[in-house]
Amino acid sequence: MTENEKLDRIAITVKSHKLLKKLLKENPKLEEVMRNARNETEALVGVRNWILGYLKEKPLAYGFYRGGEKGRESFEELTWQDYAAIRILDYIDNAGREYEDLNLRGEIAISNPVKLIWLAVNFGTGGAKPYFFEDMLYLFRQFSGTYERSKPEKNRLLEWMDRFPSGLDPRIVKLREENRERIIGILIAKMDSGEIQGGRYAFEPKMSPQQKYLKMLEWWDDYRFHLNFAIRSPQLLNDLLGNSLDPDTMKILYEAEKAGIPFFVNPYYLSLLHVRVPYFAIGADLAIRYYVVYSKQLVDEFGQIVAWEKEDKVEPGKPNAAGWILPTHHSVHRRYPEVAILIPATMGRACGGLCASCQRMYDFQRGNLNFNLDKLKPDEHWDGQLMRIMDYWESDSQLRDILITGGDALMSSDASLQKILAAVLGMAVRKKERNQRLPDGQKLAEMVRVRLGTRLPAYLPQRITARLVSILADFKQQAVQAGISQFIIQTHFESPMEITPEVRDAVKQFLQAGWFVINQHVFTTASSRRGHTAKLRQVLAEIGVLPYYSFSVKGYMENYFNFATNARAVQEQIEEKIFGCLDEKTVGAIREAVREPHDMDERLTRIMSENGLPFLATDRNVLNLPGVGKSLTFRVIGITRYGRRIIQFDYDQTRAHSPIIHKMGKVIVIESKSISEFLRQLEDIGEETVEYESIWGYSIGETEPRLPLYEYPPYDFAITSELTNIQID
Repeated sequence: MTENEKLDRIAITVKSHKLLKKLLKENPKLEEVMRNARNETEALVGVRNWILGYLKEKPLAYGFYRGGEKGRESFEELTWQDYAAIRILDYIDNAGREYEDLNLRGEIAISNPVKLIWLAVNFGTGGAKPYFFEDMLYLFRQFSGTYERSKPEKNRLLEWMDRFPSGLDPRIVKLREENRERIIGILIAKMDSGEIQGGRYAFEPKMSPQQKYLKMLEWWDDYRFHLNFAIRSPQLLNDLLGNSLDPDTMKILYEAEKAGIPFFVNPYYLSLLHVRVPYFAIGADLAIRYYVVYSKQLVDEFGQIVAWEKEDKVEPGKPNAAGWILPTHHSVHRRYPEVAILIPATMGRACGGLCASCQRMYDFQRGNLNFNLDKLKPDEHWDGQLMRIMDYWESDSQLRDILITGGDALMSSDASLQKILAAVLGMAVRKKERNQRLPDGQKLAEMVRVRLGTRLPAYLPQRITARLVSILADFKQQAVQAGISQFIIQTHFESPMEITPEVRDAVKQFLQAGWFVINQHVFTTASSRRGHTAKLRQVLAEIGVLPYYSFSVKGYMENYFNFATNARAVQEQIEEKIFGCLDEKTVGAIREAVREPHDMDERLTRIMSENGLPFLATDRNVLNLPGVGKSLTFRVIGITRYGRRIIQFDYDQTRAHSPIIHKMGKVIVIESKSISEFLRQLEDIGEETVEYESIWGYSIGETEPRLPLYEYPPYDFAITSELTNIQID
């Protein structure tokens, strides 16, 4: 007997029986098919004929189901009932299909929901859990028309947004000052007792308590102070939070420490977390708190985490998952023809903090930590490696965009960053000169965009110094002569609570240096609460930052706690983000602001006010897929006994990809939690789940088009269509 046959014999629970009874009572046709079917095949045929009868009366929906109708325009024409019909037929078309479930360390999952219903009806078996039957109940209500979608009005969204203050709120600023005072006091006491060594930050002999306080207050504005005093243990974390963490949380943190999961939280960022929770901001800090506090699932999975990105596995001399030959398997990542990622062999590999949902947990479990700062200084091999990378890029036919990241680009010292930027500039100049010798149609793509990937504006805004800003301004002035026209700080703010006065001032310095700032938001459970992402977009625009992407959490069971289902990402896109959508005139105004970003904060605020927009929806909701890239084009094609949806993703057809994309096929993702579990988690953090009820019906997604302001500027010459540095078998 196979494992699946054993599971088919497991009796369903009392709760599952009750949900099944309700499902059949509401859907007499379904009960008739189930009771008359002599086996699972007859059940599948009966349901298929029933649903197909409806869908064939809807030409566009039927074409979408069959794959003849595609794209955003067709997607937006589908009705709520069409979603359900397509999903039921997709379930049947994929019945019995086996999937490797990397949430369960490679166990095989089989999707056959109609069979599970048939077994439950006729034998009371199948082992399907209540989470499965809840999903089925809403699916057939959606198809029958008894479960309708009620989209929220704008005023309702504004009410949701008002629940989340920003870090610029004077009341929040005052609370953070209290936190800073507490942290400073504790650090002084621990330095005096010898429990903590300050290194270069040491008190002079016979300093009074007041003098020590004033000295540490001075150090607080130095980013190196925060790196030096970063918290690396659960006990110190709790001490600095006023011993406010509960015993269950501490137990998990001690288990994380024992398992080898690194801790790295700097004092500034820790000061953003509530200790004294204000009545007007209950739960407002959860999105950032859950970046600091680890989950039980992460601890349980650490050591068994599977790489999400196929590009994370690179062998020297062999093409990566997208087919690209790389000059080094350690410092260059690449997926798309136009863009490459540079990860310096400097402190740029480090971060100013550690996010609990970081995809590099996969690497950390192998001991490759990026928080041993002294070990990340450039060695004598880095200069040669950097030049080799530049030679590789100089001869590349399609590359026009370099993203310098890490780690974090701004964790590199000023000297290291200046050297990297100079190397990029030299490469861009040589590429431009080389093109002058080539005829039209054979010219190479020239550099038009340079980006710095950094979370330090959120984690450690003190890093944005006058010296750093001068380096960036000087580079831009020189790079414009080489044809580079887009200079971007690509950062990651997770919550409006991260937008502090220090952050606002740091961003302003970037803008005045001529670099515009865009944000990549990670759509975690806490940040997926109604109105949270909308409020983040609003506050970002007010300080001059444009939203760029909203990423669903990637990874498997280790990110269970922070994972927000893809249905919620589509729900947020269609029901909330819609109120910030831009017309052609508004996009044009933002594009003008991008060209001269020095007063972008004022201009974006004015654009929102003049157009009655609560925020600017300049981002795309996506998931970063293994080997395929960013996309939210998907269909739910299966569901496990535990109610976890099985999703088939297609790639984003609105942008250029490696030709390997046509050989890879579609990507299957089994979600790490069911819709039921997600809603119960929201309830646990204070949400009214009735506000999310339409989530059950979102089973189809289509990637949004990228706004023109993010497109590459056109060349005034024809480049070659040839691809270089690629090998596809």
